[in-house]
Amino acid sequence: MKLFLNDQEWIDTNSPLDISIPLQNNNSNLRAWYVDAPVIEPVRANGFVGSVAEGGGVNFRNIFFNPHGHGTHTECLGHITEEVHSINKTLTSFFCKALVISMQPTEQLNDDGEVDHIIEAKHFENIRPESDIEAIIIRTMPNGIEKKSMNYSGTNPPFLDIACIDFFDKYAINHLLIDTPSVDREVDAGVLAFHHAFWKVPENPNFERTITELIFVENSIEDGTYLLEIQAAPFENDATPSRPVLYKIHSK
Repeated sequence: MKLFLNDQEWIDTNSPLDISIPLQNNNSNLRAWYVDAPVIEPVRANGFVGSVAEGGGVNFRNIFFNPHGHGTHTECLGHITEEVHSINKTLTSFFCKALVISMQPTEQLNDDGEVDHIIEAKHFENIRPESDIEAIIIRTMPNGIEKKSMNYSGTNPPFLDIACIDFFDKYAINHLLIDTPSVDREVDAGVLAFHHAFWKVPENPNFERTITELIFVENSIEDGTYLLEIQAAPFENDATPSRPVLYKIHSK
């Protein structure tokens, strides 16, 4: 269906570009933060088995997973505040214009001997989002299908330098999406500098901003402006499994 955004722009709702990574019931499922693989299994109780293949009348399965460690998820400031604010209450608008950007992180030898891969302020120097852009989607390079089944634990994935926050504040960006497990360094002594700067915690908490991590942007999706829809499961939690979807914007 052709859906007009205004007098000049429209999207085709039959041509979505899904940039989420699905949850799988096996060891090839994406993992981070040292969590085990997710488990999806039939309920077994009082002679009942929730599996048609095993003779049950219906498939009725429990799912054990961690939203931060097992796949695409969207989180709010409740991720770093003493009170666990709910993403289900803070994410109340689901469509906005977004800019997809591919970035090659800078390699830097860290004090602990590990090589960091950092997205720095200089990566944003030549980016001038239009005034109606509310979300930035970062595809880190190189970009490969292995991101969909990666075990990131202990790999020191790419992250954002805190100096990048000036860009997000200057252009009033409320939604940041990235294909890594975190916007901060994997091991940072619990500082979470970018998380705190993005959400202005504790000085001036911003309840409108969200961070979506562990996305996957196919190479066939070009850098540029799209309509973004953040589909989010209604969990009363700081983070929830989500399905960000892009729609190419057409002009008359």
